[in-house]
Amino acid sequence: MFFDLLQSSYFSVFLIVALGFMLGRIKVMGLSLDVSAVIFIALAFGHWGVTIPKELGNFGLVLFIFTIGIQAGPGFFHSFRSKGKTLILITLLIVASACLTGVGMKYLFGIDTPSLVGLIAGALTSTPGLAVAIDSTNSPLASISYGIAYPFGVIGVILFVKLLPKLLRVDLTEEARQLEKERRSQFPELSSAMFKVTNPSICQRTLQHLNLRGMTGAVISRLKHEGEITIPKAHTVLSEGDFVQVVGSEDALNKFGSLVGERVEGEIPFEQSQGIESLLLTKKEMINKQLGDLNLQKNFGCTVTRVRRSGIDISPSPDLALKFGDKLMVVGEKEGIQAVARLLGNDAKRLSDTDFFPIAMGIVLGVLFGKLNISLGDTVSFSPGLTGGVLMMALILSAIGKTGPILWSMSGPANQLLRQLGLLLFLAEVGTSAGKTLVSTFQESGFLLFGVGALITLVPMLLAAIVGKFVFKISTLDMLGTITGGMTSTPGLAAADSMTDSNIPGVAYATVYPIAMVFLILFIQIIASAVV
Repeated sequence: MFFDLLQSSYFSVFLIVALGFMLGRIKVMGLSLDVSAVIFIALAFGHWGVTIPKELGNFGLVLFIFTIGIQAGPGFFHSFRSKGKTLILITLLIVASACLTGVGMKYLFGIDTPSLVGLIAGALTSTPGLAVAIDSTNSPLASISYGIAYPFGVIGVILFVKLLPKLLRVDLTEEARQLEKERRSQFPELSSAMFKVTNPSICQRTLQHLNLRGMTGAVISRLKHEGEITIPKAHTVLSEGDFVQVVGSEDALNKFGSLVGERVEGEIPFEQSQGIESLLLTKKEMINKQLGDLNLQKNFGCTVTRVRRSGIDISPSPDLALKFGDKLMVVGEKEGIQAVARLLGNDAKRLSDTDFFPIAMGIVLGVLFGKLNISLGDTVSFSPGLTGGVLMMALILSAIGKTGPILWSMSGPANQLLRQLGLLLFLAEVGTSAGKTLVSTFQESGFLLFGVGALITLVPMLLAAIVGKFVFKISTLDMLGTITGGMTSTPGLAAADSMTDSNIPGVAYATVYPIAMVFLILFIQIIASAVV
């Protein structure tokens, strides 16, 4: 009866996942496989004849890659601008060293060219690379050698990713904390201070005419004139002896003081009818609108003193484009604040709701994009494939944020759940597929091709780690994402993703994966046509 149940894919999938989690929690010398252990259980099940449908694996793959792209999208383009050159050079090193290692082994052991390009594609677990290898050589040897190199291409990257932080003696949690601190330092901390108006040259002039926000970056939240406390508006006039409560960075406050007057101790209180509230932007119509376009001062008598996004306080400039989930600190009369709340949505429940239409539509667009045939000259062409198409589309949609009524974003818990589900299905299918032929390929082809494939997998990662650490001095989190992206290894990314709560590996992976895919296809075509 049990063996009959194993032939049922849904029973086998969940049994593999359950046993994988049990194995993943076992620690040896402080090292555990975590979710990556699923693939090792799947390899054993595959060897015993258990099969998981390819379609189920592809379903998991698109879910995993799409959610990675959606999460990485907002930081992808910033990362590309700031670190793209370095990460691309490391990616080129990975692909080039893999190909050169393969060519060296060809001449050392007399391996034929079709087997060589198959080994390179398998060692880097690249299905598009295999397609190009078969098309360029018209030989079944390419697919056979791909099958020999593929299992270690999967397992080797996972083990390398798990061991690398230990070898470098890096605490990923502490490193993620330091990198987050550096990111936050790019956005100066906002604080509040009270000033007395003493500069006669600005007196009896309106705030609109003075443009103090534009000149200093600071925002006036309250004004005290002759004992009366008001919320300032564009037509509010400053008088000598007035007190103003101001919010901004320390630099902005210093500039404000040099223009307006002396900084004094204390804080201007709110009148009973006034208040300050933190409001969530959850209404679709408001997304991507600039803060100045809302004209909150004129329409509601309210002022935004700061905007909190992804745990960082941002100075509320008029040209700031608002994003879903932004938290706006609003000062004003209580009735006005309530009206602003209705305008922005301020619905915490909507942050946790999951709309499946953007997910389904985004994946459909990604699959279609992956089918496109992109030509680079007369002789070179490639297709992004399932992984590349879905990843690139998710990055683009996430960066766009919103198209008409469609919101291309997901709540953190929803993203995490779908990513984990997709990953487990993908690992179960990949593992059983590789395990099915693991022993037979050894028996038929011997250990030579397997050893060469393992070498092609390991050499590029070692070089990338050495160059990344000691030449470019990039963080270990960036290195993990770059290595897995350069090796086009989705299971490797899964291993890195399970080791940290930071999205840095995912962003680096997304930055280099498409480039690695193009480089690999080009190099395989060159080797197939030029290496004899």
